[in-house]
Amino acid sequence: MDASNNSTRLVAHSDGGVTSTSKNSDNVRPSDWRLCVAPMIDVTDRHCRYFHRLLAPKARLYTEMITTGALMHGDVARHLDFDAAEHPVALQLGGSDPADLARSAKLGEHWGYDEINLNCGCPSDRVQKGAFGACLMSDPELVADCIKAMQDVVDIPVTVKHRLGLDYDDSYGFVRDFVGALHDTGCRVFIVHARNAVLKGLSPKANREIPPLRYDMAAMLVKDFPDAVFVLNGGLSEPRACIRALQQFHGVMLGRAAWHTPAVLSELSVALGHAPSEPDPVEVIEAMMAYADTQVRGGAPLRLVLKSLLGWPAGRPGARHWRRMLSDAVQLSHNDPALLMRAWQAVAPNGVEA
Repeated sequence: MDASNNSTRLVAHSDGGVTSTSKNSDNVRPSDWRLCVAPMIDVTDRHCRYFHRLLAPKARLYTEMITTGALMHGDVARHLDFDAAEHPVALQLGGSDPADLARSAKLGEHWGYDEINLNCGCPSDRVQKGAFGACLMSDPELVADCIKAMQDVVDIPVTVKHRLGLDYDDSYGFVRDFVGALHDTGCRVFIVHARNAVLKGLSPKANREIPPLRYDMAAMLVKDFPDAVFVLNGGLSEPRACIRALQQFHGVMLGRAAWHTPAVLSELSVALGHAPSEPDPVEVIEAMMAYADTQVRGGAPLRLVLKSLLGWPAGRPGARHWRRMLSDAVQLSHNDPALLMRAWQAVAPNGVEA
């Protein structure tokens, strides 16, 4: 397909949908990105996503960043396999070579992902050495080439997650021009981590905390690109803050809050009308036990399957005991999914509710 066809006009509909003659942007609906869980390295693996789906039936889930090198030279099934219950689920790619990204995007579509997302926001040393992640923001023309290469080979949306700027350049023009270059390719979904990425001198953890949040600047993008979908990421942890953000943005993306206090996903799902009520905790546990049994039989260590549940009852009576039981190396070594129910039964009398 001629890449120039990707920059065609989008038309808004009364139901909130947006369509385009670009095959990648067909039926891009802002409501599909209303609630998202961020891609987090060593966190949002398939087990974590399965658990999050039980808490948030309509949230859009993202994989950890998977590099093109891992897909070109590694075990594709290990990186891309997922449970059908995770839909809608997006594959986040890390890379800067258009051809490799195109091949990786095609693999993602073949495996059944609903979206391909390009990482243009990670500031770690690893991505800096590979010249991708946040580094890509300094070369919007290259990013545009990467987006077009992926659009040419897949029929699912190709989206971008990016920062507001690099290092200490706080100018709005920088991010506006970056988004504009990608918008010209037909890209219509932008996930904005509303901080700068400081490439030298700050760790990844510090980059999530020290550069100031600038929601007002992110909101300027919504006004300047009215036919695009913008999802706000960064600093969102409380349902009320998310609901306020949704007055300006099409969606919100939670990162560490979904990991440390996953119950917030249930609260938001109810507030957004995605679920009539928060899930019954026993039903969640029974579903996770059944899932864990299948995964353990397939060779996955129980500790990896259950690690995303550690923060589920955070801030409530019995939470510390829950974490202690699910972190006990001796009990985990037996790979018995019933540990989950034993942990629940040990803390439920103390008032832990979901």
